[in-house]
Amino acid sequence: MKRADARRNAENVLEAAAAVFVTSGVEAPIREIAARAGVGTATIYRHYPTRADLILAVYRLQVESLAEAGPALLASEPGPHRALVAWIDRFVDFVITKQGLASVLQSDEACYDPLHAYFLERLGPVCTDLLEAAAAAGEIEPGQDPYELMRGVGSLCAGAGTAYDPRRLVRVLVNGLRRA
Repeated sequence: MKRADARRNAENVLEAAAAVFVTSGVEAPIREIAARAGVGTATIYRHYPTRADLILAVYRLQVESLAEAGPALLASEPGPHRALVAWIDRFVDFVITKQGLASVLQSDEACYDPLHAYFLERLGPVCTDLLEAAAAAGEIEPGQDPYELMRGVGSLCAGAGTAYDPRRLVRVLVNGLRRA
């Protein structure tokens, strides 16, 4: 079992790496991540021996956070559609910040192969639950495909930082699910 300070260091490294990956890409120098986390580079390598280990850990942490947000939002938001909207907004953040990972995930490195399946396994059921709750409440048309919705959001986010605001278009998409 890890000591409390070692667990805290590992968590700080993942948070710092996630932030650095957004601004500098997944190939950012480890020393940049270490400086942001307030640790030495040896600490990073102790927890994550390779860059791939670090990338995988950041990705998994963020997928888990997004997966846990779905049920929490259903419990806390005033209605299932509002929970869906709030979750999709977090999903947009996730997708936009993962644009730099696209090249890594499409690389020949086998260690990244399971990430897409993991993403679908964890987030597909969450999106399904949110869609079904909103449909059961009569807030959206029933029978929506969660994978189609997530793929649509991902496609709209592919243009992030270009000529249009993907958040606005995603809101249009999600509002289009509402019952007429």
